[in-house]
Amino acid sequence: MESAPYTCNTSTLDPYVPGVDNPWNQARIKHCYRRLGYGADLEKINAALSLTPGDLIDQIVDDAVNTPLRQDPPWAYFRLSDFGDPATENPEYINDFRIETGTFNVYNELKGRIIFFWLNHFVTELGAYNYAPYLFQYYRTAELHALGNFKTMVHAMGLTPAMLIYLNGFENTNTEPNENYARELFELFTLGESNGYTQQDIVETSKALTGYNLRPQAGGPIIFNTNTFFNGDKTIFDQTGNWNYHDVIDLLFQERGPLIADFICRKLYKYFVSPELTPTIETEIIAPLAQIFLDNDFELVPVLKKLFKSAHFFDEKSLGVSIKSPFDLIFQFINESSFLYNEDLMEAFIYYAHVLGQTMFDPPDVAGWQGDQDWIGTSTLTLRWALFKAYLNLLFDNGQEERFRALAKQLSNDSNDPVYITQVMVDFFHAKELFTPGDYDVATEVFKWEIPQNYYDEGLWDLDWAEAPYQVLLLLTHMATWPEFQLK
Repeated sequence: MESAPYTCNTSTLDPYVPGVDNPWNQARIKHCYRRLGYGADLEKINAALSLTPGDLIDQIVDDAVNTPLRQDPPWAYFRLSDFGDPATENPEYINDFRIETGTFNVYNELKGRIIFFWLNHFVTELGAYNYAPYLFQYYRTAELHALGNFKTMVHAMGLTPAMLIYLNGFENTNTEPNENYARELFELFTLGESNGYTQQDIVETSKALTGYNLRPQAGGPIIFNTNTFFNGDKTIFDQTGNWNYHDVIDLLFQERGPLIADFICRKLYKYFVSPELTPTIETEIIAPLAQIFLDNDFELVPVLKKLFKSAHFFDEKSLGVSIKSPFDLIFQFINESSFLYNEDLMEAFIYYAHVLGQTMFDPPDVAGWQGDQDWIGTSTLTLRWALFKAYLNLLFDNGQEERFRALAKQLSNDSNDPVYITQVMVDFFHAKELFTPGDYDVATEVFKWEIPQNYYDEGLWDLDWAEAPYQVLLLLTHMATWPEFQLK
């Protein structure tokens, strides 16, 4: 797998205004839906052509802000004593929640995507606590704040039972202070490594974070215990006081606000736009976004709307420069093809994503998935091909072959020209056109299959032929093996 191209995007944060050189077209709308969600079908893309770019962004972001909270599962706030058979029920609940979350993400565009972004920012590993109610409560906290106020989210995420257990806050007492959460609060969650804090700040902060050690019931809430709190002065960022957990967060944003804004805006940019940063992007894109973040007291929506509406986001050079995660790969194809999936298939997809290196709710370490080129290796690339082949063949062999025909008819307007059908199908599922005409020629030959050439030459063949669904299957399977198919 070749690395994604180095960005040379020099467009600004000024609003994107379509023109001759940068038209408002299907390619840019697909880019928008792929980055802000998990793709869209042709009908949805064509409907967006009637909107201005700014109106489409407002619609996507506002819909995400207004998406109702997911319904609490019955076990959401169980104590251990509420289970009938925890050894059986707990893994079942976790599995069910993964399936429901996968389905939620397919249908909920930016809301599903940005919740996943924050879960990979405020990282916990499910394997560290392995308890369905704590998983849900951690997810719900990210869901509540995903498009709200970042400072409020920082306050909330550190007190979830999942986080208190994962980063040892539950073990952090006045007699045995534990520095884990203090370190990651600065290094991974707000400031960045070695950026604006010292080891002594970590030591003092760990004392301020003590006290969250009381769990009256097994599997229940973890609450504050005054007896285990370090009750005395701590000096953090050169400020001295008897600081507690919430004081630390307030002090952090008060004393290091510009550094936090820069760190978070850089991370949002790398996730939603491009993994590559240049000095120009740092100056012309990240710095203004950080100032907007500060000016709006760390509200996320103004920053996201400014970025997503910009000429920079919609620049041609932003298309196809990020490698799809396993969930990107799967969910995007589901949405764009409108092919069948159900709970059983979603369970299989979640399993295959795990095999490909993305286990839902269980990243590899506290730094989370690094994404982009880390998603691709010699083994995972061939497994991606195998996944697509298995999924497509499963559909084709189980009564879904007409969906293949319908897809080709929709994308090509029921053409009978195999060259045109191949091109529009290839272009629809890729962020950019293929590098050479020869790539299209090879794909066309795959699509033509064993049908004699004279049937094409004389206009006798069309998509109503009995063989046409199988030809579409061959083309889709072939496309999935291209490096370009891995880019979004």
